Amino acid sequence: MAPELLRMESPPLQGTQKGDVHSFGIVLQEVALRRGAFYLEGYPLSPKEIVDRVVLGEWPCLRPTVDPQSHSPELGQLMQRCWAEEPTERPEFNHIRLLLRKQNKESRTNILDNLLSRMEQYANNLEELVEERTQAYHEEKRKAEALLYQILPHSVAEQLKRGETVQAEAFDSVTIYFSDIVGFTAISAESTPMQVVTLLNDLYTCFDAIIDNFDVYKVETIGDAYMVVSGLPVRNGMLHGREIARMALALLDAVRSFKICHRSEQQLRLRIGIHSGPVCAGVVGLKMPRYCLFGDTVNTSSRMESSGEALKIHVSAATHDVLLEFNCFQLEPRGDIEVKGKGKMTTYWLLGESDSQ
Repeated sequence: MAPELLRMESPPLQGTQKGDVHSFGIVLQEVALRRGAFYLEGYPLSPKEIVDRVVLGEWPCLRPTVDPQSHSPELGQLMQRCWAEEPTERPEFNHIRLLLRKQNKESRTNILDNLLSRMEQYANNLEELVEERTQAYHEEKRKAEALLYQILPHSVAEQLKRGETVQAEAFDSVTIYFSDIVGFTAISAESTPMQVVTLLNDLYTCFDAIIDNFDVYKVETIGDAYMVVSGLPVRNGMLHGREIARMALALLDAVRSFKICHRSEQQLRLRIGIHSGPVCAGVVGLKMPRYCLFGDTVNTSSRMESSGEALKIHVSAATHDVLLEFNCFQLEPRGDIEVKGKGKMTTYWLLGESDSQ
């Protein structure tokens, strides 16, 4: 709407001819630049702010942007004449029609050619936009899948992506590793919550980097407890015992040189337990689903850890028998011990691995 009409308390319902010329100039700029009505380059104004500025009429008067790169200089001049502040300075529609016809002849184009050209340009712009959005979608999909593969085993994640129900699966023989930090409660009591979080993050970031070198799957961490398994979800014969044993030795070696940021003089005392046997594994829950292990093997592995000693690897007789097949691990009998909920059990210490295999 023309400025003079905006300033009237009761503008004429039918408008005015000079007001229509002003409106035509605004529409002409929108068509020429294809940037929306009253496009202002570098002026992020709301529609209300634009109307208020136009009504105010302060010099220089607020008008849309003219871009000679998007249209001819003559067309830009015509637009500016149409939206002149003084109505008498605006051209008549007969004059406007003659100027537009002259420009069409000079560019040797007709309305149909112009329309087809604009349609083609819109199509090209749309293709670029679709390509850009598609690339953004694929990037977000890649990030989501990478996160899913860190939370769940690859085979399980693929089933969930396909919308399939993940069936629980039985495994005849796996080896499970449990560890925790002796005296962690005392460390927590003497540290701030942020220091505890930093400690565990540093420790398990170190552990996570180490276990990548072995055929194992990290099940979970709960507080200072760290649980790893080998032999599932991908079966590896009897190699699960060897992989967990080597991993446990590597983790024990790493924790001996690990430094606590806020207590550099104190050494972490890791206690490790290992047991081999059958388990059942499956996904539990719909929100934040977890891949969990079930069976007495899990309980026994936990008992091996809790009944062990600091900076030692405590293994069951079942794991001892698996490791003997490789003839490369140094094992020392601990003897018969009373294990809570299991009675007397013969257990061993895993001391290291010899060069021969």
